[in-house]
Amino acid sequence: MRLKVDLIVTAGPLVTRAAKEATSTIPIVMAQDPDPVGNGFVASLARPGGNITGLSRIAPDLSGKQMELLKETVPKLSRVAVFGTSTRPGNAQTLREVELAAGAFGVQLQYLDILSPKDIETAFQAAVRERADGALWFVTGSIGNPHRKKVADLAVSSRLPVIYFEREDVEAGALMFYGVNIVDLHRRAAVYVHKILKGAKPADLPVEQPTKFEFIINLKTAKQIGLTIPPNVLARADKVIR
Repeated sequence: MRLKVDLIVTAGPLVTRAAKEATSTIPIVMAQDPDPVGNGFVASLARPGGNITGLSRIAPDLSGKQMELLKETVPKLSRVAVFGTSTRPGNAQTLREVELAAGAFGVQLQYLDILSPKDIETAFQAAVRERADGALWFVTGSIGNPHRKKVADLAVSSRLPVIYFEREDVEAGALMFYGVNIVDLHRRAAVYVHKILKGAKPADLPVEQPTKFEFIINLKTAKQIGLTIPPNVLARADKVIR
């Protein structure tokens, strides 16, 4: 604000909230947000109504697709552990979608709340204790991101097939990732910046949803947990780590 910038670009709800609290006049472009309406940043996706617009990470069928891939990878899947953080913006929305997907695929859910890094190991122990056949990992930010390797190692030692929310997890040794192509969202944010600097108002620019998704499989990890990835699942991957 003191620098009198023409525009602010944010990459996540925590910084978007800080920017929103700092100004109601400088345009703010969200490069990504898990729930812009639920977080109170815009009135609606179609008509933002204020000084904030940009890209949403919301993809209504994302959890269903993750569950579908997990079910195809583990045909006998009947119980799924869901690792999440109840205080994370967008967590409630994600859980609602997971519950709908679970009903469609006839699986039971075990929700495990991870509020700090110290909860990670006990959450995996609880999943093993309750005999989970697979898991969804939605823990991000300062709680999950610095511990990607630890999480991947725990999944291997637990012999638990897990599908993750961010591609960096798979690159750190996790089994599978299916989700939004974040690089594409950031590229598309540049279009908003261009339009606003040319005179468009954020209130008049609808918030757009993801259009590009990625599916990555780590075969080295699959071998470590004794899992054979079916050919039809392997064929759908955008990238295979061997």
